Amino acid sequence: MFDFSTFLTDTYAIALTTAMLATMVILCLYYGLFHFRVGRWQPKEGGTQPGQEALPPVSVVLTAHNDANWLKENLVYLLEQDYPDFEVVVVDYMSQDDTPFVLKLLKDYYPHLKVVPFKEDVNLFQGKKYPLSIGIKSARHDILMLADPNCIPNNMRWLRGMVKGYGRKETQVVLGYCGIRPTTTLLGLMQEYDNLAYSTHYLGSALLGFPYTGSGRNLSYRRQFFFDQGGFIRHYSVAAGSDDLFVYHNADRRNTAVALDADARLTIEPCTTFAQWHRQRLDRVATRGWHSTASRLCEQAVPLANLGFYAAALLLLLHGGLPWGMVLVALALKWAWQIVALAQPAKRFEAGPSYLAAPLMEIYFVVANTFLILMPLPNNRKFKK
Repeated sequence: MFDFSTFLTDTYAIALTTAMLATMVILCLYYGLFHFRVGRWQPKEGGTQPGQEALPPVSVVLTAHNDANWLKENLVYLLEQDYPDFEVVVVDYMSQDDTPFVLKLLKDYYPHLKVVPFKEDVNLFQGKKYPLSIGIKSARHDILMLADPNCIPNNMRWLRGMVKGYGRKETQVVLGYCGIRPTTTLLGLMQEYDNLAYSTHYLGSALLGFPYTGSGRNLSYRRQFFFDQGGFIRHYSVAAGSDDLFVYHNADRRNTAVALDADARLTIEPCTTFAQWHRQRLDRVATRGWHSTASRLCEQAVPLANLGFYAAALLLLLHGGLPWGMVLVALALKWAWQIVALAQPAKRFEAGPSYLAAPLMEIYFVVANTFLILMPLPNNRKFKK
């Protein structure tokens, strides 16, 4: 039996226990509302699902810079999509490798491939927003599908899967999921968990009616909507954010949908070095200054709750006011629910086993993300993926 006689007279222990239980409830609610919602989501009844004859024409837009190897491996999967009317627009921005040759060779076999070459640096801004804007302007069709050269579709029905998101007439933006190819390396598992947790957060937020970001690796919106909203003009001065800031400024509960079917997924290879992955994570937070204070607080609510939970649990173990067995029970219950909840989107997205190590991963990212937020913003690069 646990002895609570000391605890009942220890104000400090009571305060820590209250903090631990309060943050535990917040986190468990979050796991249920976001992880379970994404994992168990089904499209609403009543949406119109176009048949073969009603599928709207689509333009796939990519920007490339020295991506010959990725284009050789992946572009054919986009060009061979099972879809009646589509084009693939590739903006080749000053590539110095074999990218122009690869695109020319593919163009000979696939007439629906459109190449927009840039041989001189005419980008007055940082990042890929200008090349992407030119690609969007060059597209013929209203529905745009955005991806990166290193993305590969889950199957040949990716366009069909994403187009399902336009089942409602008012839909202007469709958020998709891009997974990390499962590996058995520690670095690969960390990337897999980070991507799964991050994607579940923004997709779950969109399902709750509060879309705030998306991933340019798998994103769709209407071409006319892009121009009506002024494209990237509002945030041309920041290199990153062609996906995050566009969705943040223009998406809302009425005009945004998600595409979570297996057909709508893309996959990328994991980074091979920690430094490369760290740069990608820095790019993700590079736009934080453009979000409102309230939005940033909402985005940091879960990391802050995690920090508070583990800090309170650790202090209780060190202080000894609450029987240590009760602290371990709280930890075990929280971890068990976390694994069960995260298993839902992991199963839906056919992710690897990283969710089984969610408690350990979470502790690492509580520390790593705290330092990441405090670090200076990454230097702008002329062409940022």
